[in-house]
Amino acid sequence: MSTYLQDIDAIATLKATQGSSWNAIDPEYAARMKAQNKFKTGLDIARYTAKIMREDMARYDADTSQYTQSLGCWHGFIGQQKMISIKKHFNSTDRKYLYLSGWMVAALRSEFGPLPDQSMHEKTSVAALIEELYTFLRQADAREMGGLFRDMDKASTPEEKKNFQDQINNHQTHIVPIIADIDAGFGNAEATYLLAKKMIEAGACCIQIENQVSDEKQCGHQDGKVTVPHEDFLAKIRAVRYAFLELGVNDGVIVARTDSLGAGLTKQIAVTNEPGDLGDQYNSFLDGDVVSGPEDIANGDVVIKANGQLLKPKRLASNLFQFRKDTGIDRVVLDCITSLQNGADLLWIETEKPHVGQIAEMVNKIRETCPNAKLVYNNSPSFNWTLNFRQQVFDAWTEEGKDVSAYDRNSLMSAEYDQTDLSVEADRRIQSFQTDAAREAGIFHHLITLPTYHTAALSTDNLAKEYFGEQGMLGYVAGVQRKEIRQGIACVKHQNMAGSDMGDDHKEYFSGDAALKASGEDNTMNQFG
Repeated sequence: MSTYLQDIDAIATLKATQGSSWNAIDPEYAARMKAQNKFKTGLDIARYTAKIMREDMARYDADTSQYTQSLGCWHGFIGQQKMISIKKHFNSTDRKYLYLSGWMVAALRSEFGPLPDQSMHEKTSVAALIEELYTFLRQADAREMGGLFRDMDKASTPEEKKNFQDQINNHQTHIVPIIADIDAGFGNAEATYLLAKKMIEAGACCIQIENQVSDEKQCGHQDGKVTVPHEDFLAKIRAVRYAFLELGVNDGVIVARTDSLGAGLTKQIAVTNEPGDLGDQYNSFLDGDVVSGPEDIANGDVVIKANGQLLKPKRLASNLFQFRKDTGIDRVVLDCITSLQNGADLLWIETEKPHVGQIAEMVNKIRETCPNAKLVYNNSPSFNWTLNFRQQVFDAWTEEGKDVSAYDRNSLMSAEYDQTDLSVEADRRIQSFQTDAAREAGIFHHLITLPTYHTAALSTDNLAKEYFGEQGMLGYVAGVQRKEIRQGIACVKHQNMAGSDMGDDHKEYFSGDAALKASGEDNTMNQFG
């Protein structure tokens, strides 16, 4: 017997114990409402999705073609439409996640208005967006199941009814794992723990945390990044793990992000107790002048012992200390090994360009110590993908001795090159980038941080240009509605998407024949079939 039928029987049995006061309660209606609400709390979601993510990580370890993907979403509706689209096109949500970007929370969800990605937005807005995303995905489940129930009620034969019953029993939820950005923790380790709890309670099974200072945090693709000593970062990793364990999400996933490749500054000199410990290794990358004697030390100078000698670290007017140039890769490798050895499950290396060889170089060094190291990688819109890959092909062809005299390397973004052999090869490499990087550079999860920020801007620009121009109303009809109808976009029936039909179902459950429904003959949504 299916769970749905078991619930009907169980509720009918319960009803029988309640006497006449429950006469108007229909066990089948109650069972339907229960089936439409698969997850009762955010913790139910976090535990369910953590198991999925762990299974996906094991699948990737066995076969690198089984990497996972996500798109960043800044509103529950965007996440909902993404998952509805994925189910429509691929009949499965397998290995397809959500990503919550701190950048988009800052730019789009703060009560202060648009903010840069510098942890100035309200920390509670992060957990609120997680809850909102899962609220919309749960509504997508309820909407889809409600449609199946209505179709089953209309079925004219036992075979048709059984077909819908099977679809109900085997329904795949829209709920998928979310990788959620906690920035640098919004404060000390205790603040990190408190916010992590809120995020997990909202449904997050995976939390991404970075090794920048929390009070002067920068976007990963901007200058002026400042990192913290390892012990400070590890305390925050442990804080997140304790939050998972306290809430019973024992297989929660932690992504440790390092910004060291592009970060040339540190706010602190690390505490060190003996040569070669973590603090000493961190300090060994500091830029400075060797101190020969007291005459080399001015008032207010800081002097440390590093690499077996006295060193006066270079301190900037901002009171920050500077790392030596060309130490970024070595610092990244140390960051990643240290994080994996102290509780992180996955790594995130923020890079300045999408280059498989560069990523693989760092991952191979990490894997000498941690053979099972895996990455989450930011396929960032901050990269000019077209120019980067055209220049990669140009450089590769130059090294191979091919004639590239027809191309100007600095102008390869120009549309005049779009149909050339070089551009065709660059596009081929962009298309295969995720597969290649998963195979060669240990990338388990590919995400785009800000795609829906850009798609919203692009689609709005196109509509405004046509609607306010010569096309008038045709700009909307031809550019939006007609495409919605022909591409089967569920939102063309926006009343249904907003829950009107589910509301009618509930009105019938609650009021019977007295229900005043919205879905009658005069509802204009009927024009869309």
